[in-house]
Parts: sequence; structure tokens; C-alpha cells
Amino acid sequence: MNTQTNISAAAQVVDKDWWRGAVIYQIYPRSYQDSTGDGIGDLKGITRRLPHIASLGVDAIWISPFFKSPMKDFGYDVSDYCDVDPMFGTLADFDALIARAHELGLKVMIDQVLSHSSDQHAWFKESRASRDNPKADWYVWSDPNPDGTPPNNWLSIFGGSAWQWDARREQYYLHNFLTSQPDLNFHCAEVQDALLETVRFWLDRGVDGFRLDTINFYVHDKELRSNPALPPEERDSSIAPSVNPYNHQFHLYSKNQPENLAFLERFRALLDEYPAATAVGEVGDAQRGLEIMGEYTAGDDRVHMCYSFEFLSGDQPDAARVVEVLTKVDTAAPDGWACWAFSNHDVIRHASRWNLDLAGQKAFATLLMCLRGSVCIYQGEELGLGEAEVAFEDLQDPYGIEFWPEFKGRDGCRTPMVWEKSNSNGGFSEGKPWLPVAPEHLVRSVAEQEEDPEALLHHYRRVLALRHAHRALSKGELGGLAQSGPVVSFTRSEAGEDIFCAFNLSGQAGEVSLPKGNWEQIGGVLSTELPKAGPVALGPWQVALARRINE
Repeated sequence: MNTQTNISAAAQVVDKDWWRGAVIYQIYPRSYQDSTGDGIGDLKGITRRLPHIASLGVDAIWISPFFKSPMKDFGYDVSDYCDVDPMFGTLADFDALIARAHELGLKVMIDQVLSHSSDQHAWFKESRASRDNPKADWYVWSDPNPDGTPPNNWLSIFGGSAWQWDARREQYYLHNFLTSQPDLNFHCAEVQDALLETVRFWLDRGVDGFRLDTINFYVHDKELRSNPALPPEERDSSIAPSVNPYNHQFHLYSKNQPENLAFLERFRALLDEYPAATAVGEVGDAQRGLEIMGEYTAGDDRVHMCYSFEFLSGDQPDAARVVEVLTKVDTAAPDGWACWAFSNHDVIRHASRWNLDLAGQKAFATLLMCLRGSVCIYQGEELGLGEAEVAFEDLQDPYGIEFWPEFKGRDGCRTPMVWEKSNSNGGFSEGKPWLPVAPEHLVRSVAEQEEDPEALLHHYRRVLALRHAHRALSKGELGGLAQSGPVVSFTRSEAGEDIFCAFNLSGQAGEVSLPKGNWEQIGGVLSTELPKAGPVALGPWQVALARRINE
């Protein structure tokens, strides 16, 4: 009897820290797998493909929005936070997805778009009806200036003013994104309460966590002060393309407000009511991204982890850049927790963005799995998919349509997943896909790579297995960070295990010296042989991984 009680108690032990060092696989539901033939991916399609995701060895999935929406921004404009859009299926389909994922050992995280809703949401319809209805202050409204212009100079990420005139109330409302995405007013306690109830709805349904869209946009300056100009030499196109005037401002007042911390503490308190719920926040800020990440993840009463855009933009990071970013993280977030990614649904796929061949992709995949923090990988990254060319007439993304051709938008990273090359749709759909499948992607399909032991798909499985085999890599501290020419190196340490990691992030030869002590090679992942003495020679894109031998 006592034995059985002990077994039952052990079975109920929950790892509240499962997220720390976890690998999360992002799914863009419109483009993963269509089960109905309408050309749009759906929840049943995701459920069908969960065994592929589980075979990679990831810990969790993150599903981009599937809530009811007019789809002006493809789900990031929510009209009902507590229901599934019919194009993706039903709540029953979502329940079945969670059940299957849990059977396979996968946690389920979903996107929460709390900063703004759709203008078709019932809350906004009521709010805009008059200045004195019960939800009149649920969104950010302002009278015009005496000359009829908007109340300040805030700009929308999608172009133009962040203020839209509404004839019903004869006021402007704030929209940091599309005009059809009005910003919710977080200075209103009822708004916070209502949003937290939608979070509880999904927690009660069994989700394990959330990805928080635009986490630093929740609260605006209550006084609506104008943003200062940003000098040209300080402009950074990591958040918005260089052709977007959004880059001309230092967004001091339109986002990143200190009151946001109080809401994040309320959010965390709600998550802590559940056994092991977690959250990762998206920090969209070109000037203060790492600093904000440190603020939002400090201690144990805010969000668990955040990511900013240091490795999601710009040129290929060389050894010096990796050292720079990791050093800044140590300074800005000494007790926080980063979540790293090289690709997602908002940026050019890194295989194209950094012009990587297969060897380069393998080296960066290995680096990603050795970084301190948690990790997100984006669907198709494990196949080495590059950015797809999408003709203007096929564009769906309003961002790309607005700034074409200097900026082609986000459709090139959102084209359908390729499962096989037997037809032009790559096994994604029996109908016409909502975005065309790139012909060059077909030869990189899952089925093709399963048959090739040297394919990138198998490399991702190997480096994921390596991360999970060594607690030092998934949860350990990082020390000894150094650059030697094209080589970046560091040591990961946890519970008496030390692992030395060195990466040649170039097509040129390099070398690195092992720290003092006795070391043995591990991994078998692009790893070079360790010499008996002297520096370790690293060929182009080569990696050295070694474990300290304690004698």
C-alpha cells in the first residue's frame, strides 16, 4: 500500500522548470498541414504531423494564433479570444491536439495577442459606439489637436500615423499596427481583468504556456507625449525595415512603459496558480531590447523568458557579434532568462538572410543548441528552407504590400511546409495553397531528407539529442566567453559537468585553445578531433565540443 502511494506521488511530481533550457518548435498554422483541401492549414493537420515534431526531440510547440479573426493580419487581429476560427477547426479539434501532443510528451504553448484586438471584436464595437458606454475607455481614445491633427507623433509599425480617426466618437484611436488593430487600454483595470480571464480560459483547457506577442507594447504613456526623434546613426532596421519611418523615432512613450511590470506580475501570478505554466515574451524594440528582456524576466514574479531581435535580423553574426550579444545579455539580464531564435514568422529565413550553405546551417544549429537560455526553432528550419520568392500578385501580407518592392513583407517565410515532393503542393494540401509552395523547397521535403543520413533534418535531431543528454547545455551557466579570429568559444557548466564549445562561424580556417585540464571529445556533431597538445584546428564551419574529465 505504501509502495503504491509513493509511486502515485512520484507520478504527480511536476517539473515547474521544464521551460528552462527547453526547445520550442513554432508552428504557423495556416502553413503547416491542410486537412480539408481548402489550401489553409488547420488544427487537425497539426495533430496529424505531431509525430514528426516529436521525432525531432523538442520539448514544446508554440502555435501562432488560431482564434476567431477577420484575418487582416492573419490571426494577430483577434475578434474572439476564447474560440477557434472556423478555418482552423473547432475547440474540440484543439482539445484533441492537446491530448495527442501530451501523449507524445510535447507541451503546448499558444500565442496571446493582448496588446490589441481586431476592430471586429465585440469590445471595440461597444467602445466606439459612444464616449460614455461601459467599455468607452477599454481602448486608447483621444481628442484631436485644435487643428484636427492626431494628438501626438506616434507612428504605426505598418506605416503612417498610429492614430485613426473615428467619426462615431469624433476622436482618434491608437493602433500600433494596422488601423483594424486598435490598441487596448491597459490603464483600465477592467481591460486587464478581462484579458487575464481569456488567459485562464486556455489554461483551464490544458495549455502549458503562452508566447506573448509584442509584450512591451501593452502600456502607453498616459499623457500621450510625443516620441523624440532618433538620429540617423542610431536607427536600426531590426524591428521595422529601413524604408519605414517608424525607425526615425525613439519610442520612449508609445511603448516600454514602467506600468507594464505591474501587469506582468498579475499575469505571472495567474500562471503560478497552475502546476507548470510558462510564458515567453516577444520584445520588439531596436534600441533597448536586451535591457527590457532583463527587466521583464528578472526574479520569479514576471515572465519566465523573453526574446529580442539580436539574432533575428541583419547580417550573419560572426564570432565577434556573438560575443558582443552574449556579453550584453550578461549585463542587461544577469538573473533573467533569454530565449534564442534565428528564424520565425516575421523575418527572412536565416538560411537566406545569412546566405548559408549546408555546412553553415549545421554549424549555426549546433551553436543554437549550446547557448544558455531556451530555444525556438521555426517550422521548416529543420529542413534548411530558404526564403521563398513570392510574386506581388500572390502577396497576402499587408506589410509587404505597403512597402513593396523595397520590403517584400513576411510571406516569403510563411509559405507552406513541404512534406514530400510528389506534387507541386509538397503534401501540404490537396487544394490550392493560400501561398504558393516554393518549387526549390520540394527537394528539401521531410520525406526526401528522411532518406539521406547527411541531411540537415537528422543533424537537428542529433544536436537536440546532444542538448538533452547534457544538463550543462540545457540549464547550465555560461563562462569563458571568447573570440579567436572567426571562432567563438565558451564553457557550459552544471552540477560538476563542464562542456567546452567552440564554433568556427566562417568559411575560413581557425583555431582555438582548450582551457586547462583534461578534455574528451563529445557529440560527433561536426566535431573535430582534439589534439594531444596545442591549439585545436577548426576547418570552415567546424565545431569542437569537449567534456572535462575529472580525475
